[in-house]
Formats: sequence, C-alpha cells, structure tokens
Amino acid sequence: MNNLKVIIDCISLHLNLIANMMCHSSMYFPSLPKFCYHICLFGDGILLLEVNRLLRAGGYFAWAAQPVYKHEQAQQEAWKEMEDLTTRLCWELVKKEGYIAMWRKPLNNSCYMNRGPAVKPSLCDADDNPDVVWYSSNSFSLYVSLKACISRLPENGEAPPPVQWPARLMEPPKRLQGVEMDAYPSKNEIIKAETKFWEDIIDGYIHVFKWRKFKLRNVMDMRAGFGGFAAALISRKLDWWVMNVVPVNEPNALPVILDRGLLGVAHDWCEPFDTYPRTYDLLHASGLFSKEQKRCNISSILLEMDRILRPGGKAYIRDRREVIQEIKEITSAMGWRGTIRDTAEGAYASRKVLMCDKPMVR
Repeated sequence: MNNLKVIIDCISLHLNLIANMMCHSSMYFPSLPKFCYHICLFGDGILLLEVNRLLRAGGYFAWAAQPVYKHEQAQQEAWKEMEDLTTRLCWELVKKEGYIAMWRKPLNNSCYMNRGPAVKPSLCDADDNPDVVWYSSNSFSLYVSLKACISRLPENGEAPPPVQWPARLMEPPKRLQGVEMDAYPSKNEIIKAETKFWEDIIDGYIHVFKWRKFKLRNVMDMRAGFGGFAAALISRKLDWWVMNVVPVNEPNALPVILDRGLLGVAHDWCEPFDTYPRTYDLLHASGLFSKEQKRCNISSILLEMDRILRPGGKAYIRDRREVIQEIKEITSAMGWRGTIRDTAEGAYASRKVLMCDKPMVR
C-alpha cells in the first residue's frame, strides 16, 4: 500500500473532468484550497495528513470504503484505524452510512493545543509553511516530501471565502498579499487588470478564430499567472474546464488561483506533467518558452505537450518572435500544422501567436 497512488477526486479524465494523482511527495497545491475531499482508495496515515493540509478549516473529507471487502477482517481493522487517526486529527465524524463516512476538519487550532503531549501525530513546527510544496532553483526543482505532522491553521482559522460565486472570481483574495513579486504593483488591482487583458485577447480569438465553434472541454493554461485567462473564458461564457498551471520558478500565485474558485496546480515544465496521455483539448502557453528556455530544452516541453494533447486538439502559443520561429520548426517536425499570426499590437510587435493543430493521423 505504501506505493499506492491515490486518485483524489475519483474522477475519470475520460469523462472530461480533471483529476490529480497523489503519492509520497506533497501534492502540487498550497494549503487550505479545498472545501471537500473524496478518496476511494486509501494507503497509510501520512496520506491523510496530506489531505488535512489541503483542507480548509471546516472543510469536509469523504471516505468511500470498497464494498467488495465488507466481510473481510482487514476492512474492519481499516475502519478502526481511520476512527483512531481522525480522532487524533480532531476531525468530527459528521455522518456514516453504509460504506461511506464523512468528517469535518476543525475551525481552529484549539483542539490540537488541548491534546496531550504524547499524542501523535504532533503539530508541525510553528515556522513550517504549508504552502511550500517545492524547492526550486534556476537549474532544478524538488518537490517536498510528505510530512508526518499536522499543519497548523492560521491564528484566526481560515473560514470559507465570504464572497459567493461568481463574484468570488474577481474579488482579491486575502492570500494575494502574501505573493512575493519582483515589482510592487497594486495587488488589489492586479486581478482585474490581468483578467481585462485576457478578455481583450479572447474577444479577438472569438471574433477572428471563431472560438465559440470549438468543441472543447479540457483546457490547460500552461503559465497561468493569477488565473486571468481562465477567468476571461468564464466571463465570455466559454464553458470549458481550465487547469491553471503555475510554473515552479515563478511567484507562487496558486493560493490566489484556488481562492478565486479556479482549478490549479504547480508544475516544473522541465519534468513530465502528471496526467494521462491525450487528456487535453486545448493547450495555451503565453510567454512560457522564453521563460523556461533558460532552464530546460524547448523540444522536451513540446514533446510533453504532444503527449497530453489529444489528436485533433489545438495549441495556442504566444511568445517572442524569435522563440515562436524556433517552436514552429519543432512543431512542424512533430507533425503539427501551425500558423504564425500577429498579435493585436500589429505586424512589427515583438510577440507573435503560433496556432497549432495536432492531426488525427500522422
């Protein structure tokens, strides 16, 4: 069971929904992004500690035991272990019916503080940052290993965002102030500015390239920033699932993306993306290659894009003109059909757009 990969949302990508895999390094999410987790298969206790890190204060965890094992002694023992561990995690058993049980995470640290000193797992150190899921440099990145301790909640807890959907999409989250940036823009305005920037671009895509006629479902923004591209798609009523990817060598905007109600993950594009082949219908990359070419080979990223893009899928790449020309040569060698187009800035702008189609048959 130690090497068992756990599918967190038990969602099939073949049903056009997005899922992630979990093993023995931290999942590529900051702390507190989720209101509810559902696990079909469960390994050892350290995986539950990782789920605890991901859950918001007051969030829910659903455990679905496998009915086929209902008469086995091992199943009864597993349930006893679950009861024992969730009690030590201060989770409240909300409901148990048949093979399904649901717990709720506490709203603050008071229960943890009132436990005896010998109770395990212990609290993580006060200086531990649960939002850090990788160590990164210009040449490599290393995902943080799972920790056998309970991540502390913020001093005043972390209640669910008071702003309801869809207003939540444009409301600057509290964790925006904690994002380290090279410059010091008005952080409360950056959400609206980025979304407006992408709305203007997507309006052009809709008008010129007829995006409303595309029959797409799974979309990836490979360099998501604060999620402006996905937010702009929503504002233009393009009903697509968008996976927002935050490169590990850029400011960690992932907490902001998740607090806005969007889907997201952190990733090192010098490494394979943890998903099945032919998962996505559209890949969108803006400025990714000019940023990553200092760390890894452009060809490697494009080959990974080819792996996760379904036949008949599309890729839109915005970047500097010299980078776009290099990408065009590689994608042509891969068998993609590509066209270089001007951006809204005109023919002499420093950036171009490469629109690619992956053929059904090569």
